Amino acid sequence: MSIATRGEPIKVSACHCVSCQKRTGSAFSVAVFFDEAQTAPTGPAGQYVRLGDSGQTVEFNFCTTCASTVFWRPAFRPGWVGVAIGCFDDKTLRPTQAVYEHAKLDWAAIEIEARA
Repeated sequence: MSIATRGEPIKVSACHCVSCQKRTGSAFSVAVFFDEAQTAPTGPAGQYVRLGDSGQTVEFNFCTTCASTVFWRPAFRPGWVGVAIGCFDDKTLRPTQAVYEHAKLDWAAIEIEARA
């Protein structure tokens, strides 16, 4: 499974919540958010749905071959698709915000890119 995107993202968000730490097996996750109309997923995907802190669901779509999370749809942001930053060849993408910093690991430091 893969996902193609076009245009500029809405934002790039690093999430330090415990759920993202557990889902990724890492210190945080980074989502590159696009309007759904800017995305085109292809291939079979598995889905995992969980309840977010907002009380609404988040639907994670993962590759059925390698099990990597490729993109997700948070119900609290209708029409938005978060694409895992690791899916991009563009190594210049940088987080423009960080969330759930109260749960971040002490050693995890992310430089946030200021947006004009």
